[in-house]
Amino acid sequence: MLAYDGVRLLDVTAPLEVFSTAIELGADYELRVFSPTGDPVTTSVGASLGVGGSFAEVTDAHTVLVPGSPRLPAAPAPAELLDAVGELADSDRQIASICTGAFALAATGLLDGRRATTHWRHAATLARAYPRITVEPDALYVRDGRVLTSAGVSAGIDLSLAMVEADAGTELAREVARDLVVFLQRPGGQSQFSAASRIARPPHDPLRALLDDIVADPAADHALPTMADHAALSVRQLTRLFREHLGTTPAAFVETVRLEAAQALLEAGESVTQAARRSGLGSDESLRRAFLRHLGVTPSAYRTRFRTAQPETH
Repeated sequence: MLAYDGVRLLDVTAPLEVFSTAIELGADYELRVFSPTGDPVTTSVGASLGVGGSFAEVTDAHTVLVPGSPRLPAAPAPAELLDAVGELADSDRQIASICTGAFALAATGLLDGRRATTHWRHAATLARAYPRITVEPDALYVRDGRVLTSAGVSAGIDLSLAMVEADAGTELAREVARDLVVFLQRPGGQSQFSAASRIARPPHDPLRALLDDIVADPAADHALPTMADHAALSVRQLTRLFREHLGTTPAAFVETVRLEAAQALLEAGESVTQAARRSGLGSDESLRRAFLRHLGVTPSAYRTRFRTAQPETH
């Protein structure tokens, strides 16, 4: 973890909690926090954060995490931060940003020609400032080769869980999420879920990119021929890859993602009709059938029980 003055505290601590919990559950990680100079840093909330040394001491890291700061979208990143990011990324190691940390990666050219995301509030700013980046404002996280980026603040947890899943397997990642009660504490109102963090990451690049696109926009056209065209595969090839790497069909995967999106929308207080439309399931009846088939309850009953946006009383 590369910390620096002005860093958002939760961008640092949330991913570290995920990996620390993974260690407790048996994952083979070692966590280290460094700064550009080796000195302690002052976070955006004013708290001081101790570090283990300077980034120059990092020689064997598998992954470097670059957290965000409220300052990064509005002002040039500190030169010492960019120097550290540039040198740490000058290898085959994996590098990931949390929230507005994407601006530091962008300023070093690491995101040129890649897909990336950041906090929804600053996605347009990132796209304007760095036109060579394909910014995906709705995604919780984006993996493009060895470079990963995540959306705002708590999405760093989604990204970290996805990395744990890739490194240590689905079951351990699921136990980490259960230990941290991540699903229950997620903020409502997001129409997309990081479903890909709960399945094995396929090694096939076209399939991996397609999964990210489905999760980022569940309501888009994900008919089988459309997905096959998008992945530059035949329908038969795409179906085979889904079976081989995910153990399911393309249609079943899309329905799962849309169902989870509908759950999130209902939890946030959206109506059944809005949840059906925005999740991509279409009609109230289609949503009802999907809920009964997979969850055993109606959308209305689910909304009443689990919604986080309670009606006001007067």
